[in-house]
Parts: sequence; structure tokens; C-alpha cells
Amino acid sequence: MSRHLPGAPEPETSAAGGGAGHHFEALALPHLPALYRLAVRLTGRPQDAEDLVQETYIKGLRAFPSLRETARVRSWLAQILTRLVIDRHRVPERELAVGDLTELDRFSLYDLIWDEDPLPYSDHLHRDFLAQFPDDDVRRALLALPDVYRVPLVLLYVEDLSYRELADAVGCPVGTVMSRLHRARKILERDLWECAKRRGFVKSEEPP
Repeated sequence: MSRHLPGAPEPETSAAGGGAGHHFEALALPHLPALYRLAVRLTGRPQDAEDLVQETYIKGLRAFPSLRETARVRSWLAQILTRLVIDRHRVPERELAVGDLTELDRFSLYDLIWDEDPLPYSDHLHRDFLAQFPDDDVRRALLALPDVYRVPLVLLYVEDLSYRELADAVGCPVGTVMSRLHRARKILERDLWECAKRRGFVKSEEPP
């Protein structure tokens, strides 16, 4: 095949019939590199991403006869991949280790930056503050998020999905998706604020 990543499956044409298997291959393989990049962003580890993509294509091949709109094959495969990520580490949301939720909901990076004023000449303080962080710092903070928060955040900004598409991808109501995105941004900003304090970019302690 012209497009094949290490660990990605060769289509199992015997499982779905030769014609269906070849049709699936023709439609799905062009999207393999994009799905692999998405899997890397969701897992942070190339080997895990390869395993995830392999499982996605196997499940996709088996479910292919149920796909009615073949033009949606990429989003359909991304939805399978997303569900696999969430199902692998499914934990009740109330048990997620994100700290005190009331305190988290009160956290405001904008207010902290405004009070600290680390960029006094900036006209876009919030955006310019976040731009100070190297990609590795942002990636570490993103990967530290629980899957239930990280997955919709990545899909929103990488795949540019709507809230309705996000809800379909992760299998929950739109309101739940919006709540998780809000909390994901809060956790990410809180962790980046702590990173800024460790780096001495802002004060490490509140004034007496």
C-alpha cells in the first residue's frame, strides 16, 4: 500500500467481504496520517497512537457496512478513535483527580494576569501570556489532563468540530461537552499558571 504507518492494519478483507474491504481501504487509508496525528495528540506516545489507529481501522472495517454517508468517513473514524481513548480510561467524572472543583471553578487566569501584569505593554494580555510558554510546556499540561477533558479540547482545536459533532464523538449531551471544555480550559490554565510561577515569570507567592 502507498500509505501505511508502522502498526496500522492491513485491511482484513475476509472479515467484511473482498469488495467491501477494498472499498473501505480506498476510502479510509487516505485519512490514516491525519488520524495518526490526532492519536498522537490524544495519547502523547507514538507507540500508543499506532496501537490506537490499528484498533480504530479494525473496528472501522467491521462496522463499515453500517456507514451510510461515505463522505463522512474521516469524521466517522475519528469518532471511533475518540471513543476508544475514552473507553480505555473511563472513570466516573466525580472521581477524577482535578483538585477542589469549587476552587477550580473560581480560578480565573485573566484576573491573575491582570493583577500580576507580567506584560505591561501588551494590548492582548491573556493571549500574549499564554504565548510565553514553549510548546513542550503546553503539551505536558495538555497530556496531564484526564482523557474526559483532554479529548474534547483536542477535538475542538485540532479537528475544528462543532459542539454537536463533539457530543456525537464522545457520546454525551452538548451541555456536558460544554461543561467539560470549560473545566478543561480551567485546569490547563491553572497548570500553566503554576508553571509560570516555577519559572519565575510571575510571583510565586501572594503578597502579605
